[in-house]
Amino acid sequence: MNITLRQLRYAVAAARSGKLSVAAAELHVSQPSLSAAIDSLESQFGQQLFVRRRGAGAALTPFGRAVTEQARRVLHETRQLESLGQANGEVSGEFVLGCFDELAPYCAAALLRRLQVRHPKLRVVVREEGFAPLRRLLAEGSINLALTYDLDADSATDMTVMKEVRPHALLAASHALAGRSAVSLAELAGFPLVLSDQVASWQHIVELFKLQGLTPAVYARTRTFEMQRSLVANGFGVALVYAEPYGHDSYDGLKLCRRPVKDTLPAQRIVLARDARYPATAANDAVTEIARQWFARGSERLIRTQARAAQKHSDTGRRARPGK
Repeated sequence: MNITLRQLRYAVAAARSGKLSVAAAELHVSQPSLSAAIDSLESQFGQQLFVRRRGAGAALTPFGRAVTEQARRVLHETRQLESLGQANGEVSGEFVLGCFDELAPYCAAALLRRLQVRHPKLRVVVREEGFAPLRRLLAEGSINLALTYDLDADSATDMTVMKEVRPHALLAASHALAGRSAVSLAELAGFPLVLSDQVASWQHIVELFKLQGLTPAVYARTRTFEMQRSLVANGFGVALVYAEPYGHDSYDGLKLCRRPVKDTLPAQRIVLARDARYPATAANDAVTEIARQWFARGSERLIRTQARAAQKHSDTGRRARPGK
């Protein structure tokens, strides 16, 4: 047998995406080249790795699953071997960063840009997923690190904290509670809740209300954060969220506002998670350091943005009062 690392990379990419066209795009190669590499692997093994169906992607066979799991270990150990010869903090190779899909729009591109400047030989692929898929992909070695919240973690997960965040109320700018400087869970419970459909997320939010003896009505569970924001902006309900986007407009141009919660609620942590069963690499350290720097600067920027927004709200209120 004459198996190459290139063939293993192609097979792992196809297994990760489930579609040859997507895997080829991630690797910046043509789909025929990727298919030929996988065909060669299957010929050498004498068994199919994938079942390919037109329009339905490529599904791993049981044998293919065993091969790609071993291939990930080989590629991981190869990256470790390469790191021994990397001087001056330079890292190279392919790195797959999983990102919770609510966080990805706010930080993934910025992290990619900084990594490209600092480590131009490291080719980073970002994979946006929910809580459960990220946990599964970490366990099987399909992603190197996952940028996510520390909800739904298990004992095999090693986490590096990037930032602590506390929940806040998300309201339409015209909402009855928008004029308050802060709101309570009891006040929010008087209105329908708009929740994320991520199981770990909505269960956590509902549990916060239950701890206060409250059972709010649920208007909807949405697949995306922007849909959640849009429903709130259009007056269908309120939300309790951890995400802190810089903008105050929904996609359809309506104004939103954030208000702190009076109740003492637990903070959540944004973390870079790693499956501890896989050894850390120089690339892991490089990505972690860039992420840590970005979140530190991003927090400072968010504080300044929120301060300006609060000042603007205060000035508007003073101008609106008679005699001022």
